Amino acid sequence: MTIKPDFNPAQLEQAIGGPISLEPVASGQSNPTWFVTRGADRLVLRKKPAGKTLSGAHAIEREYRIMAALAGSGVPVPEMILLEEDTDVIGTPFYLMERVEGQVHEESALPALPPEDRGIFHRDAARILAALHRVDWMAVGLEGYGKPDGYYERQVRRWARQWQDSRADPDPLIDSLNDWFSANLPRPSPTTIVHGDFRVGNLMYDQTRKCISAVLDWELSTLGDPLADLAHWFLFYDLAPDQLGGMHGLDLAALGVPGPQAFLDDYHRAGGPNLELTPFHRAFAHYRMSIIFSGIAARVRSGQAVSSDAAQVGALAPVCARWAHDILSSDRP
Repeated sequence: MTIKPDFNPAQLEQAIGGPISLEPVASGQSNPTWFVTRGADRLVLRKKPAGKTLSGAHAIEREYRIMAALAGSGVPVPEMILLEEDTDVIGTPFYLMERVEGQVHEESALPALPPEDRGIFHRDAARILAALHRVDWMAVGLEGYGKPDGYYERQVRRWARQWQDSRADPDPLIDSLNDWFSANLPRPSPTTIVHGDFRVGNLMYDQTRKCISAVLDWELSTLGDPLADLAHWFLFYDLAPDQLGGMHGLDLAALGVPGPQAFLDDYHRAGGPNLELTPFHRAFAHYRMSIIFSGIAARVRSGQAVSSDAAQVGALAPVCARWAHDILSSDRP
């Protein structure tokens, strides 16, 4: 089935100088995304969807701002070409960026790549995350991009409130986690840029150049605690391969994939902040995802699921809640 754009291509041609050809990147994107070819130029267009949207959702202006700010920082991002906020051009705000060579892999152990590339990928990811956390966010113009203080205090309140507002049935385990996190806030870390969803599936790998060519999906980025990004990456060491492409139970050494301590060592060698990743941080990453997955499960039950794998993803809510509990119970580093 041919996917048609929700705008008039002739208007885009007029705005950026055509002629152009369009190709949809994928279905199911929260923000419609198109490959744009204009002569020798290979671009990507991301726009807000047409129609009514939730306040604060589809904030493509933030995506553009963070990637533009990171140019030349050591964090690979596409070159930003144009941000157009005038809705008269193609109906909603949009931006254009360069199209980057590479491929996205959803499975953290990277079975589609040779063992050598798996190690290169994970070591490069550690280097890039360290580079992101070293960026002077005020110097690159990101003052006001998020609140610089109280990151985990706000996160605990936010997800406890989200759970109270969306839960369908009582869950003593999540309730007990709410109470524990509220009473055991960690010592604040120096504020850095936080990606918010740093994982293998949001990194583009160029197998020819043997490097990560772009960090994608900055919708959740903010200012906060760098340990949140590390904890989110570590979450995939705990999940099984059939659980969002995790790595639990795999022989990582045989696969050529660095284990958790090796990743952390690479991160610190690359200049990442020398902070302790505690059971709080790791458990909270699971707790946060358990509430997100609970919301997905609720939408499945109400017939409002937005993706074909929503039921499978929603079923991970108790898995992540149990991981959070077990990490805290065993005081696992």
